[in-house]
Amino acid sequence: DNFPADREAGDKMVAAWPSLTTSMRANRAFMHRTTRWLIRRGIDQLLDIGTGIPTSPNVHEVAQAIDPQARVVYTDNDPIVLAHARALLRTSTPKGRIGYEEADLRDPRALLHTPAVRQTLDLTRPVGVLLLAVLQFVPDSEAHEILRTLVQQLPPGSFVAVSLPTADTAGEAADRVAGHYGESGIPVVMRTAAEVTRLLTSCGIDIAPPGVHLVHRWNPDPDTTPEDDSQVAMYGGIGITP
Repeated sequence: DNFPADREAGDKMVAAWPSLTTSMRANRAFMHRTTRWLIRRGIDQLLDIGTGIPTSPNVHEVAQAIDPQARVVYTDNDPIVLAHARALLRTSTPKGRIGYEEADLRDPRALLHTPAVRQTLDLTRPVGVLLLAVLQFVPDSEAHEILRTLVQQLPPGSFVAVSLPTADTAGEAADRVAGHYGESGIPVVMRTAAEVTRLLTSCGIDIAPPGVHLVHRWNPDPDTTPEDDSQVAMYGGIGITP
């Protein structure tokens, strides 16, 4: 599900760093593991902010495989994503529920008051919020404000999962990829592990074990062989709200 402009930009990025596909797949696997981690801790409602065009298995499929009553809301500010979501996100279990809302992560207060969120999720109970591979598109000051607002609005005991790109492992190659994003009109902010940690803790979030790590090192499945660190340029972690 893509378009010529997507393929052209993607080809340039992969040419700049061939391991980009490995890194993106590692981030996708991180989404699967964080979803399972949350569901197994009793979080039965999830909010995926900046979901992108759906790719199976998506959050609700992973969540409902463990808890058939799990509820998931997907949000994005891209109308093309909305069209794909309407066509593809129709596979909820009978006991569970899913929703989709066009909303902008830069206005989290409005996002949390959209009809799909209010009608699908119970915001008096803990929620798992996924901000995966999306906060790199906003500068530090804005990213901190987004998280602060979310934390203030979420019920106590909610979780916030993040993943963000870094140049720590891929070095200049990651910077070249970021440059191609910029050429396509999409500025990208690379962050170190310390900066990702600060992004969470400065908003009053306690980071859950094992902390912030490259996404393939965060609670890896025991039956998998992790990729070489040099092939993954994403940090991930989960925080719990006070």
